[in-house]
Amino acid sequence: MNPRVLILMGSDADWEVMSEARTVLDEMGIASEVHVSSAHRTPERTGRLAREAAGRGIQVIVCGAGAAAHLAGVVAAESELPVLGVPLASSDLKGLDALLATVQMPGGVPVGTLAIGKAGARNAGLLAARILARADPSVAERVRAQRERMAREVEAKDAALQGGLASPAKKA
Repeated sequence: MNPRVLILMGSDADWEVMSEARTVLDEMGIASEVHVSSAHRTPERTGRLAREAAGRGIQVIVCGAGAAAHLAGVVAAESELPVLGVPLASSDLKGLDALLATVQMPGGVPVGTLAIGKAGARNAGLLAARILARADPSVAERVRAQRERMAREVEAKDAALQGGLASPAKKA
């Protein structure tokens, strides 16, 4: 299967968080590829990966970076594809710096910014799937099924809670 989502991160240390996006894409049956490429340390490589992505069949790019977090913005400047940015808590500011750097893009250079950390990486994978689902009925069905699974899980947890609350031993 040809990759449809490109996941970029500024450092291999970011994989612990960014693997969440890959896990979601795998669950959805969406092929992806992952690279380490730094906006600051390897700007030529980053630009090339961004510029060549669409020609290789990539349809969405997910970028994870911490601290100054310029990766998503650089990629968005080099590509016409949708770019999703995941701020990472890799500095003493615990991701606030990365969040602000990722979300504060100038007009004309859009980056969809997700939450800091693992929840953001997971949601980046889900949002990439939803973007792809607009033109792919099989992905749309998998997105729908995932949403239904989440709803059933919540209902099951509520039923378990209600059952525990109804128990006389629990009330005392």
